[in-house]
Amino acid sequence: MAPRYSEQATDARLLDDTPAPPGTDIDIARSVQPQSILLLAQRRFGLPAESLVPFGHYKAKLDMAYVDTSDTAARGKLVLVTAMTPTPAGEGKTTTSVGLNDGLNRLGVNASVCLREPSLGPCFGMKGGAAGGGRAQVIPMEDINLHFNGDFHAITTAHNLLASLIDNHIHWGNEAGLDPRLVSWRRVLDLTDRSLRNLVCGLGGKAHGVPRETGFDITVSSEIMAILCLAEGHLDLRRRLGNMIIGRRSDNSPVTVRDLGMEGALSVLLKEALQPNLVQSLEHNPVFIHGGPFANIAHGCNSVNATRAALALNDVVVTEAGFGADLGAEKFIDIKCLHSGLQPDAAVLVCTVRALKMQGGVARSRLSEPDLNAVRAGSANLERHISNLHQFGLNPVVCINCFPGDTDEEIDLIRAICRNLGVRAVPADHWATGGEGATELAQAVLDQLNDEPPAVRFLYDDNLPLADKIETIATRIYHAGHVEFTSQARQQLREFEALGFGYLPVCIAKTQYSFSVDPALLGAPSGHTLPVREVRLAAGAGFVVAVCGDIMTMPGLPRRPAALDISLDENGLVVGLT
Repeated sequence: MAPRYSEQATDARLLDDTPAPPGTDIDIARSVQPQSILLLAQRRFGLPAESLVPFGHYKAKLDMAYVDTSDTAARGKLVLVTAMTPTPAGEGKTTTSVGLNDGLNRLGVNASVCLREPSLGPCFGMKGGAAGGGRAQVIPMEDINLHFNGDFHAITTAHNLLASLIDNHIHWGNEAGLDPRLVSWRRVLDLTDRSLRNLVCGLGGKAHGVPRETGFDITVSSEIMAILCLAEGHLDLRRRLGNMIIGRRSDNSPVTVRDLGMEGALSVLLKEALQPNLVQSLEHNPVFIHGGPFANIAHGCNSVNATRAALALNDVVVTEAGFGADLGAEKFIDIKCLHSGLQPDAAVLVCTVRALKMQGGVARSRLSEPDLNAVRAGSANLERHISNLHQFGLNPVVCINCFPGDTDEEIDLIRAICRNLGVRAVPADHWATGGEGATELAQAVLDQLNDEPPAVRFLYDDNLPLADKIETIATRIYHAGHVEFTSQARQQLREFEALGFGYLPVCIAKTQYSFSVDPALLGAPSGHTLPVREVRLAAGAGFVVAVCGDIMTMPGLPRRPAALDISLDENGLVVGLT
């Protein structure tokens, strides 16, 4: 039997005796000479050089003034890539998105892929990079994973400028009447640091500010990150920034950024960051990477601007939503599609034999051993995600993202399970062979795009009370038996509705590793409780965040951070980045 490969988690692949393609991800990425991004944009899209703002030879920002996004009838077809519940074994959603795009281009389709930008937190923490893996990567890999074109730095700076302006406003008389005890705007950092979660600032006497409790979140959870990904143009960006609520007065009335006149300065810092970034795959196909909210604490989608630009320039656009379909796909539809009017024309649900085995109770150390019973048991998780996508009107193509050691019998079992559910399942070897290994998957997606377009529907109505929206997601998507709101959360929801924000969608912040809030509860649990400990109003972004269980908006580092393996060699080249 021919070996099967896949995924971007190198350590997971090396558990097997079957060799991976030579070299690490970064070695493979460096083995390919990128094409000039200006020439690529001209050749593929007919865009003039002046439409791009180059960051070196191989990265650029796209000036949206050169892209006509107004003709929605002429736009390309949109393919949503999502996945089963993540496991440490890896599912390869980004790798699959890149491989699928390369496969479509090999079939002669004018296609691009839209991805999110990596955060430095996971890069130096526990995940590594997020530019794909093996032969299905985006280049220049180091630049994309480290700083990229400065978008995250711009968001971090704008967010923290607002924090400093708020404290300065209080120091110089507090004309807006902000209660220092009720300032809700914290600071952010694009790193993981548990020691910064809860702090007291303004110590040292009157000259150093007013003491108050505050803290740091990770940049990807910033409301400004969400706004950057949902704003459509500079005027919309400024409007959304002005709508952000940064605290309350003593009578509990909200104070917005617009009340303090600060939205202009923030928009200036985000002027370039609002433009989508254009790079390329190893096979020199266009890739848009823009924005980076996590789906476990935010809405988990790349920017509307990047998606619209790609749709205007391509016949097919592949886009990825973060983590499993219960988080990323749900938020893609109920938040991003709601705000933008976009909708997917097809969906791909990524799974792996390994992940199914883990969901079936197999330890990671034994994943290379064939185990049909574990695959069958773990398929309950895959079936749940398929059922959830059916609720949105989407019948996905299941991509079986292949790893070393996967047997024909295990692959055939997954295909049979999917066939019984009325779903087509296709194995793909894009990690090992690039687009060539994803052509069958690409053809399956094209077949779906040639069918009648899906009747995509939202999960809940805008007019439903906020608590009912949370309960709808909990019961219909997570299959929870009960939602438990703290008294604080219920009071906050009532206040948000009294302020006129009851029409907003909700964004559930919870662990990505389970349908429940318990990361160890694998498979397809039902009847569990979803505890909502607090809710946060993102009035500028346009959604209400429900913080559930132990989820943290400032993660911590693992026992052995990835940063310990990252360095420069004697030639100044980055090593250890995965």
